[in-house]
Amino acid sequence: MAPQREWLEHDFYKDLGVASDASAEEIKKAYRKLARELHPDANPGDAAAEERFKRVSEAHSVLSDADKRKEYDETRAMFAGGRFRGGGNGFPGGFPGGGGTHYTTSGGADFNIGDLFGGGGGGSEGGGFGDLFEGLFNRGPRGSTATRPKRGNDLETETTLTFRDAAVGTTVPLRVTSPSPCTSCHGSGAKPGTSPRVCPSCNGSGFVSRNQGAFGFSEPCQDCQGTGSRIDDPCSDCDGTGVKVRARTINVRIPAGVEDGQRIRLAGQGEAGRRGAPSGDLYVVVHVSADKVFTRSGNDLKVQLPVSISELVLGATVSVPTLDGSVGVKIPANTADGRTLRVRGRGVPKRSGGAGDLLVTVKVSVPSKLDDAAVEAMRRYAEAEKAGGFDPRAGWGR
Repeated sequence: MAPQREWLEHDFYKDLGVASDASAEEIKKAYRKLARELHPDANPGDAAAEERFKRVSEAHSVLSDADKRKEYDETRAMFAGGRFRGGGNGFPGGFPGGGGTHYTTSGGADFNIGDLFGGGGGGSEGGGFGDLFEGLFNRGPRGSTATRPKRGNDLETETTLTFRDAAVGTTVPLRVTSPSPCTSCHGSGAKPGTSPRVCPSCNGSGFVSRNQGAFGFSEPCQDCQGTGSRIDDPCSDCDGTGVKVRARTINVRIPAGVEDGQRIRLAGQGEAGRRGAPSGDLYVVVHVSADKVFTRSGNDLKVQLPVSISELVLGATVSVPTLDGSVGVKIPANTADGRTLRVRGRGVPKRSGGAGDLLVTVKVSVPSKLDDAAVEAMRRYAEAEKAGGFDPRAGWGR
C-alpha cells in the first residue's frame, strides 16, 4: 500500500507520546527514550516490544524529516478537516475502515470511499487510492516508489567517549540490533537457489491501470503487492521479506575533534530495505565525558596551570600536559596571576589539517602550611615589598 494510507491508519505523534506541534528536539528526545526502553536487546524474546520498537522507529523516520512531516500533517489534515466528510466510525473525519461507505465531498457530490481503495462494493474493480495522493503531491504512477521495494528506515544510536578519545579520534565497536538483510537469501526474499521473477500481471511495473467512466486509475498490482516481482518459493528464514532482526557489531571510526552531541552518519548501515531495496542510514550520536585536566574552545585546548608565587615573580619553565605527551611552557618573570599563555599547534587536531592551540592559564596555588624558615622568609619578602614601594591595592576602590 502507499505510505499515505499507512499514515492515515497510524498516529505517529501518539506512537512517540508527543503533541502534534512538538518541536524537532522534543521528537528526538521522545524517540531516544522509547528506543532505549523498547530495544530488542533490553527485551529479549518480547515480540510486543519488538513490534512497538518498529512502530516508534517508523514514526521517528517520518516526523524527524521536515518534508515528510509536512506531507504527513497535510495528508491527515485533509481527511480530518473537511476535504472529505462522513463516517462516524472512529477514523479521522469519518475515514472508513472498509469499503461500501458513501461520503460527501465539500462540493456536495457523493462517492463511495471504498472505490478509492479498490475494496468497496466493486471488489477488484475498486479505484486506486495511490492515484489520489499521487495527484495531490505530484507523484505520478511512473515516478512513484510508494509501492516499490521500500528503503529501510534510518536508525539512531549513541556512544560515549572520553574527552581525549573524542579530541584525537578513535574506533569504537557498536552493537546494533535492527532489521538487517537476511543472510540466507541475501535480502532477495526468495529461497536460496531461486530468484524472484517479473510479475506477469503488471510486467514488472508494480501498477495496473483501469478506466471507470471518465476517469482513469492506476493502482498497485494486487498480485505482487506493487513490488513488480513475484516470489514463488519464499525464504523460510525471513518469510519472503528479505529482512530479519539480528544483532551485529559495527566498528565505527570517530574522527578527531568530534564534539559532544554531534551526529555521525553511516550510510547504508541502518534498517534493511525490504525485498532487496537499499538500507537506511545509521546515525551515531556522540556524547563526550568531561576531563579532569582539559576543556576546549573549538579546536583550542584549554588547561589551568597551578603555579607558585615565586614562579610568577621570578619566572620559570613548567611541564604542561597535552593530548600526546607534555610540553615545556616558559612563564616570564613578573607574570600576573590569571594570565593565559598560548602554545601554537598543540590543541585539538583539525579536519583540514594541523591543530588548534594550547591555552595555558596560570593560577597561583597558596601553600596551606609553611615551616618556620619559610614563614620568616615571607616576612622578609613582605618588608622588601613595602620598602620597594609595591602596593597591590594602589588605585583600587577609588
